[in-house]
Amino acid sequence: MPYIVRIQPEEARKKVLSDQALLVCAYPVYEKYLKYHLEGAIPLSGLHAKETKLSRDQEIIFY
Repeated sequence: MPYIVRIQPEEARKKVLSDQALLVCAYPVYEKYLKYHLEGAIPLSGLHAKETKLSRDQEIIFY
């Protein structure tokens, strides 16, 4: 079972910008994603659409 690791915003940004991690805005309502998403983030629905194509080793950062 995966475990949860908390990281600092600076580390998350570095990983996302270097394509080492996928940043996911975890709001289930798309309108909230539009209002609150961070640069480089995808909506939760976008993660569901990609899940069959992602590697099991893909790092995913939720906020």
